[in-house]
Amino acid sequence: MTIQWFPGHMAKARREVSEKIKYVDIVFELIDARLPLSSRNPMMDQIVQQKPRLILLNKGDLADKEQNQKWQHYFQEKGYHTLVINAQQNKGVNKIVPEAKKALKEKIDRERAKGVKPRAIRAMCIGIPNVGKSTLMNRLVGKKIAQTGNKPGVTKGQQWLRSGTDLELLDTPGILWPKFEDQEIGKKLALTGAIKDQLLHLDDLAIYGLTFFSRFYPERLVERYKLTEEETGLPGAELLMLISQKRGFKDDYDRASEMIIQEIRSSKLGPYTLDRWEELGVTKDEN
Repeated sequence: MTIQWFPGHMAKARREVSEKIKYVDIVFELIDARLPLSSRNPMMDQIVQQKPRLILLNKGDLADKEQNQKWQHYFQEKGYHTLVINAQQNKGVNKIVPEAKKALKEKIDRERAKGVKPRAIRAMCIGIPNVGKSTLMNRLVGKKIAQTGNKPGVTKGQQWLRSGTDLELLDTPGILWPKFEDQEIGKKLALTGAIKDQLLHLDDLAIYGLTFFSRFYPERLVERYKLTEEETGLPGAELLMLISQKRGFKDDYDRASEMIIQEIRSSKLGPYTLDRWEELGVTKDEN
């Protein structure tokens, strides 16, 4: 399974973001809590540079709570402010502005000391496709998106979206895909539904998912598919065949694969985190 990457599109998106990021106070980096590293753009640090950043682990309810805590700690150790949210269910979204103010406290204090009149925080929300960026922006600004006007020095037509009196969001220029140097990243994104199924071999993806669950959450397979503990240790392909038989699909492995993938995505096997904090050798001392 090969996932393509388009450098021309990446270069254009990077250029657009780089041109407009100087107009914001802070960047909201939205990632999938199930894929805290795989759903990040590896060029993000170059693009954002020294701009303050709030990392939002979206879809937190779909992820392993223990892993959420470990990844929050990981990002905090790197000096980032972080929140676990679920934009779809509007959970944790109300904490974003207060956390952004914490991240900008020094800047706000300096301006206050100079007698500068307080104004709304200006932010840009960045994230790869299907991570929930549009949903989050809709939650923040409400159903009626109001244009707050062009700021001095900003290209004419640049849209600012107001969220209450404390936040203005710069309409995001373009999208950013990660570079798939490791095809494992592509598989993880595919399993969570970030890549169209038409581009994949569903049986390979189902086997990948079953192998993951048999390693980290074998009890879920026992409960969902009525397997024995011994059977969860079978190779992924054999697990697929066994589940296909148990569900009455016989040799229709395509149908069984589609069912397994959909059940993983719909959380019928429970919350999970594909990027394992401990598996990636992450330590608090990593730079």
